[in-house]
Amino acid sequence: MAVSIILFLIIFFVVVISHEFGHFIVAKKNGIRVVEFFIGMGPALFSFTKGDTKYSLKLLPIGGACMFEGEDGLEKEKGELSQGAFPNAPVWARFSTVLAGPLFNFITAYVMALVIVSSCGVLTPHVQKVYEGSQAQAAGLKEGDRITKINGNRIHLGEDVTLISQLNTKGESLTVTYERGGEEYTTVIKPTYDEEAQRYVMGIAAGQYLKCNVPQTFQYGFYTMKFYAEATFKSLKMLVTGQLSRDDVSGPVGIVKVVDDVYDTAKSYGALDVALNMINIALLLSVNLGIMNLLPLPALDGGRLVFLLVEAVRGKPVPPEKEGMVHLAGMMALMVLMVLVLFNDISKFF
Repeated sequence: MAVSIILFLIIFFVVVISHEFGHFIVAKKNGIRVVEFFIGMGPALFSFTKGDTKYSLKLLPIGGACMFEGEDGLEKEKGELSQGAFPNAPVWARFSTVLAGPLFNFITAYVMALVIVSSCGVLTPHVQKVYEGSQAQAAGLKEGDRITKINGNRIHLGEDVTLISQLNTKGESLTVTYERGGEEYTTVIKPTYDEEAQRYVMGIAAGQYLKCNVPQTFQYGFYTMKFYAEATFKSLKMLVTGQLSRDDVSGPVGIVKVVDDVYDTAKSYGALDVALNMINIALLLSVNLGIMNLLPLPALDGGRLVFLLVEAVRGKPVPPEKEGMVHLAGMMALMVLMVLVLFNDISKFF
């Protein structure tokens, strides 16, 4: 477990630092003063000051922040803020600074996807097997067919087919477009419930290995990142609609358990396999962090972007004290949620 904790901390630092560095570098470019750049939450383990910025590492691995002068919006005295304060920057400079955090998460995820694709290749959405008596067989699918669309959504990877099938919890009919011999065909498959798998299945196994050349690496690296983003969006939708429960949500403790399980499985194959599996986890978490921060909720980057868009449309900002209180309330709610997720993680062990 000690090795898994170390691996988790490395993943945590890479993902969070990439996010906060995005805020940091664009803020500096826009002339916005960064008061503190810290990783983690709670009491500081150590810190140092360079220039006009304090850099800190904090005890709890549950986030981080890039704090700008005046960003809380609670300063009231005229002249209290310097020229480099966040509120004094043009609205689009502030918008790009806030947006840069999630954007850097996606850039980091793409680089990780390139590493994985160049090392491991990909599974293309070719049908490898059609099960006897299945609905896919009845619909006319054959081995070697390349699935290109399902319900109008473009398919690029074998994992896309698997994800759509796994998330079809109601067994709804699927309109499948596929290529065979250079011709395109469309059919409708009504999945049947598989007692062993405990889900609805089409009756196919999809995924043909492809060792990517350089152009394909960049192409399929994007498709891989896109797959994780779509999986995250669909999971959030299922969580909101009640199709997923709180047991399907994990915080730091739960992620450590995932890292430990993956490490135990991969270590027998060597250090390279362990490294690639950890990069894969980091890729998923980086995409998750980018998407979650874009949600239009108080205290998150998405919530701040909403206020900045309102300011751009109105031509004047929302009163700083009101925006500050909204984000403060959002931060308090976020901290309560973190505590609940942590408790839920721990309860899984007992």
